[in-house]
Amino acid sequence: MVLSNTFSKSDESIHSTFASRYVRTALPRFKMPENSIPKEAAFQIINDELMLDGNPRLNLASFVTTWMEPECDKLIMASINKNYVDMDEYPVTTELQNRCVNMIAHLFNAPLGEAEAAVGVGTVGSSEAIMLAGLAFKRKWQNKRKAEGKPYDKPNIVTGANVQVCWEKFARYFEVELKEVKLREDYLVMDPVKAVEMVDENTICVAAILGSTLNGEFEDVKLLNDLLVEKNKQTGWDTPIHVDAASGGFIAPFLYPELEWDFRLPLVKSINVSGHKYGLVYAGIGWVIWRSKDDLPEELIFHINYLGTDQPTFTLNFSKGSSQVIAQYYQLIRLGFEGYKNVMENCRENMLVLKAGLEQTGRFNIVSKDNGVPLVAFSLKNNSCHDEFEVSDYLRRFGWIVPAYTMPPDAQNVTVLRVVIREDFSRTLAERLVIDIQKVLHELDTLPSKITAKIALNGENADKNVTVVTKKSAIETQREITTVWRKFVMEKKKMNGVC
Repeated sequence: MVLSNTFSKSDESIHSTFASRYVRTALPRFKMPENSIPKEAAFQIINDELMLDGNPRLNLASFVTTWMEPECDKLIMASINKNYVDMDEYPVTTELQNRCVNMIAHLFNAPLGEAEAAVGVGTVGSSEAIMLAGLAFKRKWQNKRKAEGKPYDKPNIVTGANVQVCWEKFARYFEVELKEVKLREDYLVMDPVKAVEMVDENTICVAAILGSTLNGEFEDVKLLNDLLVEKNKQTGWDTPIHVDAASGGFIAPFLYPELEWDFRLPLVKSINVSGHKYGLVYAGIGWVIWRSKDDLPEELIFHINYLGTDQPTFTLNFSKGSSQVIAQYYQLIRLGFEGYKNVMENCRENMLVLKAGLEQTGRFNIVSKDNGVPLVAFSLKNNSCHDEFEVSDYLRRFGWIVPAYTMPPDAQNVTVLRVVIREDFSRTLAERLVIDIQKVLHELDTLPSKITAKIALNGENADKNVTVVTKKSAIETQREITTVWRKFVMEKKKMNGVC
């Protein structure tokens, strides 16, 4: 005899997710729904919407790691429920962070004794690391000025105009004037000579970048140090240097070990580096290392005991996950110096392959340098008909995310495309990207220029005998041209019956 059960209509477990009412009914977007839904439905709804995101592996705009080994993925998932700040409860995780700090400090040639521990901390990213380093410089400068009986209300930092936005955030949030060295079209990083000229008695530090976000170039920290040493001797000041090595800190020691940019230079007092960039860890980990304990004022360190024992803390955040710290330790011991060197050499080789492919098209100027962060920044030799923004837009149809942007003042007339070469960007992908760029260029060549497109759209209502000239900024003109061009392309598609 066959036994069977009859399920009630309320039993949702036997229904297919896509056959349920939960995928037919719109969920509120900005308010919490009144009723619960099954876990399968919640997962499917969110997963389906996330499919519309770009592919992280093809996001060539980002420096951030998008691939790690499965063994490290397992460690990350196993520790995802650990709150790093609970140091007494998770002492091994704390020990792993301290090991990472010391490994990185030695990599940056910190002047440590045989048994001396390095001074540093793990952060959520380089932005937090820069905030902490900046606060240390500001407090140390203020303490000195107070002791000398001098005003201490107008601190400033000297940087290049190519700094990442986190420096602007630090200056605004913590009331520090940001003095920027303007760029030139033939020099797209901070000029050390001009930087030192801008230093005054209120300068808490000069920030140098090891790996500009815009073109990957390393700034000349050695020259900056030498010039600043001379100025300090002449003035009696002791203006220090911070190195923002967010991108280049895990590159220079392996590809350019002879390059002096780190604690080998006496005025370099702190360095930040992003573990989630070329430290080869998923997003969410940065590091800041100080030269010595004297460079981190004690009053900035807080001591708490309500988690079990006395715990020193110097972070802007409190609670944070342990996964990225553990992942960083995994990469440091898994790869070692040899492994990191091999990865960085591969990145550089693939960068050269991409650069050569772009040069062979005969259509681009290469703006980036061979020595620096492995990326290729390039601009069109002739952008009078079609510009870099259109190339970027058309590449998205092939799945590639390649940013186009203008340089900061005074090089704002330079527009570039940039491809960041990460560990998971292979030679095959580099060659494929060149092929797709050639396809885009060929298609753009068959289309009318931006100016012709604008006339085609607006000509019906325009007086052909009257020329109206409106003076606009370069950015306004650029945005207007891009908007008009997109409208023209969409109209063309409609006329051709393309859907």
